[in-house]
Parts: sequence; C-alpha cells; structure tokens
Amino acid sequence: MTDQMYKVIAMAVYMLAMLAIGWWAYRKTNNLDDYMLAGRDLKPGVAALSAGASDMSGWLLMGLPGAIYVSGLVEGWIAVGLTVGAWLNWKFVAPRLRAYTLVANNSITVPSFLENRLRDRSRTLRVVSGVIILVFFTFYVSSGMVAGGVFFETSFGSSYMAGMLIVAVVTIAYTLFGGFLAASYTDVVQGLMMVAALVLVPVVGLTQVGGFGGMAQSLREVNPDMLDPIAGGTALGIISALAWGLGYFGQPHIIVRFMALRSPADAKAGRRIGVGWMLFSVVGAILTALVGVAYFQQNALTLDEPEAVFLSLAQIFFHPLVAGFVLAAVLAAIMSTISSQLIVTSSALVEDLYKIVLKRDASPRSMVMLGRLGVLVVSVISILIAFGRNDTILDLVGFAWAGFGAAFGPTILLALFWRRLSTAGALAGMIAGAVTAYVWGSIDSLSGTLYEIVPGFAINIILSVVVSILTHKPSADVEEEFNEAVRLAKEPAAGTPEASVVR
Repeated sequence: MTDQMYKVIAMAVYMLAMLAIGWWAYRKTNNLDDYMLAGRDLKPGVAALSAGASDMSGWLLMGLPGAIYVSGLVEGWIAVGLTVGAWLNWKFVAPRLRAYTLVANNSITVPSFLENRLRDRSRTLRVVSGVIILVFFTFYVSSGMVAGGVFFETSFGSSYMAGMLIVAVVTIAYTLFGGFLAASYTDVVQGLMMVAALVLVPVVGLTQVGGFGGMAQSLREVNPDMLDPIAGGTALGIISALAWGLGYFGQPHIIVRFMALRSPADAKAGRRIGVGWMLFSVVGAILTALVGVAYFQQNALTLDEPEAVFLSLAQIFFHPLVAGFVLAAVLAAIMSTISSQLIVTSSALVEDLYKIVLKRDASPRSMVMLGRLGVLVVSVISILIAFGRNDTILDLVGFAWAGFGAAFGPTILLALFWRRLSTAGALAGMIAGAVTAYVWGSIDSLSGTLYEIVPGFAINIILSVVVSILTHKPSADVEEEFNEAVRLAKEPAAGTPEASVVR
C-alpha cells in the first residue's frame, strides 16, 4: 500500500465520522432552538472544547506556526493576547451572558439578545447586528475554505481548488443537517484531535533535532533573534498582537457556546477545560514552528510554504497512516470553525433578518429548513471569495476577528455590565466600531502600524458611552431584568434557571 493510500484511508475515516455525527444530530433536531442553540443543554466540557476548536481554526495549526517560522517568537504575542482574552471571556462574560440571554426573553442569538436587553422597538439594532455578522463571517468562512485548499494542495498534491471544494462540501453537509448540535459535538472530536497532534508533533520533533539544546543552537544559526520575543518588533506591533485578545468578547460563534450552557454554574468548569486546552494548543503550535526551523536547518531542506510547516513535519516524522490522522487534525481545525460560523450566520439570516425585515413567521420545521438554506447561501458566497486566494490565512482571519471584536465586543460588555447602555448608544458604537475596523484594515499603511481592532474597539466604547449618557431613559423593567441576570450569574449553585424567570 502506498503512503498516499494510507493518508487517504485516515482522511476518509475522519470524514465519515464527521458525517455520522451530523446524521445523529439531524435526528435530534426538531425546531429552530435545537438547530441554533442545541436546546441550551451543552455540558461544560462540550462547550469548552467546542468554543476552543471553533475559535482556533486553521490559524492554530497553519497561520500561527507559519508566522513564527518566518519571524520568530515576536509573533507569539498573539498567542499571549488570545489566552488572556479567552480566560477573561470565560470568567466574566460566560456566566453573565448565559443568565442574561435567558431572562431577556430567552434570546437565542446575539442580535436578538441586544434587542431584548435594550428594548429596541424599531428592530434596527437587530438588523444592523445581523448584517455585520453576515459581512464579516462571510470573510471568516472564506478563510477556512482557503485553509482547506492549501491543506490538500500541500498534503496530497491535489489542486487548491479541488481541496477547497472537498472541505466545503463535507463541512456544509454535516452542518446543513445537524445544526448547532452537530457543530458542537464534531468540535469536541476535532478539538481533541488538534491538541493531541499539537503535543505529538513537537515532542517527536525535539527528539529529531537534539532536544531543546540542539533546537536552540540551530535557531541561533538561522536567526540569532529567533527566540527573542521583542527583537524585530515595535511597541505598536506588540500592542497589536496582544489586542487580538480583545476580539474574544465579540465573536458570535464563541460566545454562543456560553448561551448554550446548561447553567451559569457550568462556566467555571468550562473555563478550566477551555483555557487548559488552549495553553497546550498554543504552546504546541509555537514549538512546532521552532522545531521546524531547526529540523530544516539541520537537514539542509527548504520549506516553500511556511504555513505548511506543521503539515510537512507530520509527514516526515510519522508512518503514513499516523501522519494521515495527524493531518486530519488540521482539517478538523479548519472544519470546526467553518461549521460554527455557518450556524451563526444562518441564525442571523433567519432569526434576525428574515423574520424581522420580511415580518414573516413560519412553523418550527419551516424555520429549520430556512436555517439550512441560510447555511447553503453563505457557503456558496464564501466559496466564491475563496476562489481568489488573495490573502494569507492569518490576514483573512485577522480582518474578520477585528471586525467582530470592534463591532460586538464593547457592546456585549456594556450590555452585560452597564445598566445605562441605550439603543442609540449601542447602535452608534457598533456601527462606528465595524466601519473603523473595516476601513482601517483595508488601508495597508494603517493596518501595518496598528491592528484595526484597537481603534475600532476604542471608538465603539467612547461613542456607546457618550451617546448612552445623552439618550438613556430609566426603565423599571430593564432594571429588574438586569438585577435578575446579576443574581443568577452570581448564584449559579442554586441550579439552572427555570422558565418562570423568562419574561
């Protein structure tokens, strides 16, 4: 049996497993609440691994190792910012959001939560939020398609286009039918595969390059500053990298996992599992890049595609069958993010645009069908964008991450922790944050100096606070609901909130 055949077998086993989970989830999905939020019944371990896997995507196994392979540890500040941001998100946002989305009329999407929380009778806030989700997630999903094409091109020698379409078709299939439940449980499998691969590759690699000492010696020969986290960087560059952590508060595909937890109490266990998973993963990704530099230097080899360093090492170090499953972990990272983003985008189309703009409702079965149609529409548009393959994976992810972080991050934080946020304030801040991130990120001279999430986040907060102070009107109903959410988030041990608290 050829090496290629072994890898194909491993990949086929993985793909079939994902489709099987999708079919299982399909049989358990009865209405839109099931399709979009799994009935708010996710266990903390499932939510944590799902959030991590859907968060990291191909960036973790391809984008980050590629950046460090080229520039050294100065690129590692992104990982530091993300880890801190993830911890803060689980610690402060998760329990409050889980409680508040329930008491705020059982909101199942981020836009519907903001509308219910702020009593926006015009529905403008919900529509604007839905449009922002559609725009930036289309770019985000496209980055996953690009990563899939690069993966198959590098690992199997196929064309970029064929690889991209294979990833798209399989991911769309299990997401289309299984919805949020399928996305979450495939994420668990994918998250475990990712962390196992990110531990296995650098550990075996260290034995090949002479341990940490041999690796360090080779790195110094390639670039004396490779292990210096400051060399080659600027103050604004490091701030930009750390600022990636700000994006966590506004990523709909991540915070929706908090909304799906069984209770606010589960956020504590979820935080420990999720942040632990992330620490192993980012350290493994960094070590993979450094081992790669040392290995190629010691063996006088060249690597044409830095973002493929993980893929190349896996195929060098392991038997083709083992390498096939390690490579499947990369595919898992890509597909887990695409599926989660497709579900959130579909919910924006159906729950936040179709029902609001067209003022139509439908039966539970029809709403699920519309949700699936939404997945299909966004997928096709993302595939068309991915045909161009104009940017690196990290660039595409960075652009979308900043857009969400700047648009939703401050708005979510203020909605959860500041009583005086108004609809006008939220709208002004959200639009200004999204536009700033989009324009700033589109101008190379600006985005090359400071990551667009920083000005976008700052402008959102300033406008939201100033406009809210000018337009806020006290409401006993809003005040009561805010207090109830605070109580439930602070006293999670009392049990899962029952329907009696839903207004």
